[in-house]
Amino acid sequence: MRHIIELSDYNISIGPIKSTLREYLSERIYSKIAILVDECTSIHCLPLIKNLITQPLIITIQSGEKNKVLETTKQIWSKLADAGFDRHSLMINLGGGVIGDMGGFAASCYMRGIDFIQVPTTLLSQVDASIGGKLAIDFKGLKNFIGLFQNPCAVLIDPVFLSTLSVREKRSGYAEMIKHGLIRDKVIWSRLRSYESWEHTDWNYEIYQSVLIKKAIVEIDPKEIGIRKILNFGHTIGHAVESLALNSKSPLLHGEAIAIGMVAESVLSCLSTGLSSSALQNIVSFIRKIYTDLPLESLDNIEEIKSIMNSDKKNKDGKIMFSLLEGEGRCTYDKVTTKDQIEQCVKRTYEMLSDI
Repeated sequence: MRHIIELSDYNISIGPIKSTLREYLSERIYSKIAILVDECTSIHCLPLIKNLITQPLIITIQSGEKNKVLETTKQIWSKLADAGFDRHSLMINLGGGVIGDMGGFAASCYMRGIDFIQVPTTLLSQVDASIGGKLAIDFKGLKNFIGLFQNPCAVLIDPVFLSTLSVREKRSGYAEMIKHGLIRDKVIWSRLRSYESWEHTDWNYEIYQSVLIKKAIVEIDPKEIGIRKILNFGHTIGHAVESLALNSKSPLLHGEAIAIGMVAESVLSCLSTGLSSSALQNIVSFIRKIYTDLPLESLDNIEEIKSIMNSDKKNKDGKIMFSLLEGEGRCTYDKVTTKDQIEQCVKRTYEMLSDI
């Protein structure tokens, strides 16, 4: 089954990649086309689309958040320039969140902007990272610190790519689906909890439903000045934990860090915005059930967590700003909490998850 979700200036297509990409290219003329991949998508995903394009430039980068930096971006620009790419060229970003973030950023800056499309191959990027036009690279150890807003020309989602993922990678992406239900739709949140196992999820249907939530939010607030901030639930503490773990012996995948962040910020919601204790228990129990082996060393260092959060892009007037739950399926934003509340929620999160 194919779904087309229309936004104001581009479409999200969910269906077989061979037909959706062929259709997109048939309607446009480009001087040159590049495909950005990493060493994994080059092997497992590129063969599905390579034959649809005549003599594409294949740019391969190393996978992983640690490579989403300016030096890698410069390598992409150099390869485009060396191959004579002009402003009438196209970049196809074939991969997960790192490929989409950095590829979109590189394309948006090259010659003041060339067309790019997102072909997300991970669950995380299919339901979250590829939608909404937020593009960035990491800088000085801070996630997504240098970037811009720029929509792609299309997002082409094919659940077939999920078969190329490890269980851990797929589970990482599932965190963003959980988040969408928690912040916006109690029915989706309840349905995700009703599956016998998260691995038995109806991926086609749930990806579509999750994308609809993000689409609705980003259309209302494309530049994140208001309601779009609710998409950051779990990310303020989650990004800090992810950054601390990045260079440790036990780095976290993005969704794993967000799972930890959602527990922590649910605790904070109980302390600050009136989330009920029963709702908190539902959230903690479900996340514990799915994420059974998370390294929690980063939660031990509250001072470093607070230090990283002090540089969060959402902060205002030196205050750490949170998006917090008022209930299951309801979220508010721009909430300021006390240092004591932050310390308490981090400590309680460690206690609730450490006996897994």
